[in-house]
Amino acid sequence: MSGHVTGAVAALADELPRWVSLLRAPNPGPMTLDGTNTWVLRAPAAESGIVIDPGPADEGHLTRIAEHGPVGLILITHGHPDHTEGAARLSELLGGVHVLAVDPAHTIGGEPLTEPGEHFGGFGLHISLLQTPGHTADSVCFLVEHGDERVVLTGDTILGRGTTVVAHPDGHLGDYLSSLELLSAYRGIPALPGHGPALADCAAAADFYLAHRRARLDQVRAAVAAGAYTPADVVATVYADVDRSLWWAAEWSVRAQLEYLGVDTGESAPGVSGLEHM
Repeated sequence: MSGHVTGAVAALADELPRWVSLLRAPNPGPMTLDGTNTWVLRAPAAESGIVIDPGPADEGHLTRIAEHGPVGLILITHGHPDHTEGAARLSELLGGVHVLAVDPAHTIGGEPLTEPGEHFGGFGLHISLLQTPGHTADSVCFLVEHGDERVVLTGDTILGRGTTVVAHPDGHLGDYLSSLELLSAYRGIPALPGHGPALADCAAAADFYLAHRRARLDQVRAAVAAGAYTPADVVATVYADVDRSLWWAAEWSVRAQLEYLGVDTGESAPGVSGLEHM
């Protein structure tokens, strides 16, 4: 559990409900895996569907999403550009469909998502908002139910492959651990992540992430005790098995870990923007 995780952290989902479709954006890379997952949910016989995370501002991708219309609502799991950059254009392509997010900057035509447990209806689906900050301050997940079928849309809180970064200073490790504990209650329910393949069990993935994070914290404690005083020093010790080209992303997680442990590095935090998974 102490090494860098690059594979699936739980069993892959054998199949998904027929009302779930995946449209993957053409933006693969070290930070986005195979590309950003856009999920389209349409209940049987429902007039309109729902889009989760439009993805980047790629006209071909957005056109492909629009072809799955009509769409009645666009939901955002968090504000990173690879999930939100195409939202305004997709809303336009769909005739002004509302976009709902925690951050007002990514909300179009409606009110920001603020109420834990908030419910959405009217699309033949029952959607509950799960407040899951940590990866970013505005991260949320969505529990979606139709009949006896349920899925959890996890954004970047849980990925289909590998582990996610805590994007310090916007992200917070204490919040992230609490969010994983919340998601560990959704036993046997598929997780539809923002990147990578769908997982069969949201709770199993959350349990793995919790164990992995706690093991990392033990490694960071040991590194600090051995004289690693700066985030860069800790990265070189704890993330030695990670390709050096990704150490900049690992440093964000390390800063979050050091903050969680109450270690004062005496350094100011770097700005955070863009995409990151670690």
